[in-house]
Amino acid sequence: MTWEWGVIWEYLPRLMDGAWLTLELVFVSGLMGLALAVPLALARSSANRWVSALPFAYIFFFRGTPLLVQIFLIYYGASQFAVVKESFLWPILKEPYWCAIIAFTLNTAAYSAELFRGAIQAIPGGELEAAQAMGMSRPLMIRRIVLPRAFGIALPAYGNEMVLMLKGSALASTITLLDLTGMARTIIARTYTPLEMFMAAGVVYLLIGAALIGLFRFLEYRFNRYQYYKHTPLPANIDPQLRDEHIDS
Repeated sequence: MTWEWGVIWEYLPRLMDGAWLTLELVFVSGLMGLALAVPLALARSSANRWVSALPFAYIFFFRGTPLLVQIFLIYYGASQFAVVKESFLWPILKEPYWCAIIAFTLNTAAYSAELFRGAIQAIPGGELEAAQAMGMSRPLMIRRIVLPRAFGIALPAYGNEMVLMLKGSALASTITLLDLTGMARTIIARTYTPLEMFMAAGVVYLLIGAALIGLFRFLEYRFNRYQYYKHTPLPANIDPQLRDEHIDS
């Protein structure tokens, strides 16, 4: 078996075009999924069963069915209804790009909502009681206390969700989108070099995943700086009256 390394360099710009579309799909669907996940998590955390029932059903469906099936339901299923074709949504739903965005958004929102629900429930009760004691209203407490703390707690797991979303974006190629995987398959059909092209695509996915991991590690450090705080001991020649035995111990 001979390796056709020249094919990789020849078609590398085409692979980069596919990688750019992959990044676009992940970034857009990630932002939209985050915007949808936050209210879902708040509703899911409600003690009122009627409020939490609909988010529970939504999360149960999208977590319990494969992403590929969800993509096919949106891309192929929407065109089966005349009411959809005649509606203002048809210019969007007839495009594979927007069908992939919708499917990825709904899928990642379901998983992210569960992550944030767990993070909200993990917030120490004393912090919420302190906010109530200061006279904060519930909307203000959610904005100033609950959401920032929940985001910091859920950030490591949310980073894993984004990496999984990156890998799941390869399914966009099943509805004719030339993302990184779709572009690699197109090149393979022309050059008959599957091993070289899929290896090159795998390396690109690996680099993008490493960049995502690094980004979320940085965000985790910024949002959870208190976990990385190291106490600096006072100088030995400081006035003894200024020392605090509880701090220095």
